[in-house]
Amino acid sequence: MDIGVISVRYARALLKSATEAKIEEQVYREMQTLAESYLRVPELRFTIDNPMLAKNKKEELLVTACGEKPSELTKRFVALVLQESRESNLQFMANSYITLYRKQKNLIRGKLITAAAVDPATEQKMKQMVESKTQGTVEFQTEVNPDLIGGFVLEYGTYRMDASVKSKLSNILKQLKK
Repeated sequence: MDIGVISVRYARALLKSATEAKIEEQVYREMQTLAESYLRVPELRFTIDNPMLAKNKKEELLVTACGEKPSELTKRFVALVLQESRESNLQFMANSYITLYRKQKNLIRGKLITAAAVDPATEQKMKQMVESKTQGTVEFQTEVNPDLIGGFVLEYGTYRMDASVKSKLSNILKQLKK
């Protein structure tokens, strides 16, 4: 069976259980932590995929990778995944849960990249603008990139607005080369 199909099925079942238990937001944070653990520690995947490592050690490792004090539901989910020998798909399951949760809650990821740090009021205004355009709640992330020289780049969903000085200068250079 396809990894994507398996991952989505497990993630959907986890989301349903978490929603019924009214802890879907906590499980969301735990799945984000787990997915991030896989990205930050590449050895985690190799260790979990190692058939010589005992299941109870894998379970300990995965529960720890879910963050501090994971919910009982998350612990049971990890145990089930290991029992069914699906641990190689767990990273995909975590990412699928994140995607399904965001869709269910109408959460949109937004990112504001500026040349210098912006004050919280400006950041809040940009977040509100995105929320009004998308009719959803925005998980907003800010980043400072001095290479932009000035201005900003705003990204959310598939939308990207580049109002940076760097891009404007680049466009002028292209015009001059014609």
